[in-house]
Amino acid sequence: MTAPPFPRKADRDPAMWCGVIAALFFFVVLHRLGIPSKPMFDEIHYLPAARRLIDLTARLNPEHPLVAKQLIAWSMQLIGDTPFGWRFPSAVLGGIGLWAMMRGLWWASLSRTATILFGLLIATDFVWFMMSRIALLDMAMGGFMALAVWQWALAWRNPSGTVGKARWHLLLTGVFLGLSLGAKWNGALLLPLPGLLFALNRWDALKGRRAGLPWSSAGAGPVPGVSLIEAVLWLGVVPLLVYFLTFLPAHFYEKDPLAFGNLIKWQGYMLQLQDSVKNPHTYMSRWWQWMANIRPIWFLYENVDGAQRGVLMLGNPFTMLAGLPALALCAWSGVRGDRLRLLVVGAYVLLVGFWAINGKPVQFYYHYMLASCFLMAALALVLADWWDLGLRWPTKVALVLAFGLGIGFYPIISAGELPRTSSYLDYTWLDSWK
Repeated sequence: MTAPPFPRKADRDPAMWCGVIAALFFFVVLHRLGIPSKPMFDEIHYLPAARRLIDLTARLNPEHPLVAKQLIAWSMQLIGDTPFGWRFPSAVLGGIGLWAMMRGLWWASLSRTATILFGLLIATDFVWFMMSRIALLDMAMGGFMALAVWQWALAWRNPSGTVGKARWHLLLTGVFLGLSLGAKWNGALLLPLPGLLFALNRWDALKGRRAGLPWSSAGAGPVPGVSLIEAVLWLGVVPLLVYFLTFLPAHFYEKDPLAFGNLIKWQGYMLQLQDSVKNPHTYMSRWWQWMANIRPIWFLYENVDGAQRGVLMLGNPFTMLAGLPALALCAWSGVRGDRLRLLVVGAYVLLVGFWAINGKPVQFYYHYMLASCFLMAALALVLADWWDLGLRWPTKVALVLAFGLGIGFYPIISAGELPRTSSYLDYTWLDSWK
């Protein structure tokens, strides 16, 4: 057996803290979830599409897959076709996703400090909070991706030591990857990583052995007992199978149903539709503006539900910038052999780099959501290292600023009552935020 991919002497499992942080986050998300009482931003596209998934009369919004819209539809049926019902699936997946991300980092790092800090930083980064409070597709994509990362890290660590449980975790990794892709394609670049890393770790584990091929030897790492061929099934075949199964409702529309034989061809049509959006948008932005946190989106700013209200889709002004030097420090550690930090940096660069070279003409700040999670992971890992070494003031300052700004900006990120029409001036510190 080989050592885990991220070897470390374990701290005490912060499972209770993970649960408390995620639960508190979820209850804060629920506050004013039904405000505004009318659709905001791109909810105007996805709510009609969800209603068509209820009655199966016709397909709307065909450029995106169905999972997130199906969840909204089920929530409408269960809770009601109300603002709270529209947004409840995002709230649930936001809370579960936060918990899953913390558990994923725990099993990857075995650092109690980093795990708790990660949860607190994600909860106060503004982006995860706001995307948990709007009926868009992104939180379904992000929540299922977080669950996949958690199961993947758990399979690698395999605390039970049994092949059966590790195999189960790999299967769930594949299922959640498929559901994430079935919600929105933004996380597609992360899908090959578990399988690729499995192959690289297997090759590393077998290095120097005379017998045993990486695709057939099941006794080596990273998950002893699981061959590379079997890993291809769980991490390659299962995600694609689950993804294609998510299109099942589209085959039963009364008007223009999707023919079973056209499923593969339909993917190209979806891509064509997404690339066809070329008209400039007021809040469109580019990848470097996301990194600098200088081009947010106004999801809402008007007098609604008896008061002036706004939702400024902006990242936390401190942590979104503090994460950048933390990434550089993680990159340096990664070059010197820390594989976890190298993986965090690599995922961030992959997600941001894709949008940097992507020809999609209209891009928005919320496309940074997944990348910002790895940004917060880098910041948490660096602060945790300093904390464990006894240098604790940077962590204390970071948390005070993160929570302080979160409290200060809370009215403008949660559709709170604002005292006057021009209240946006209190929050738009830069002209580009207006």
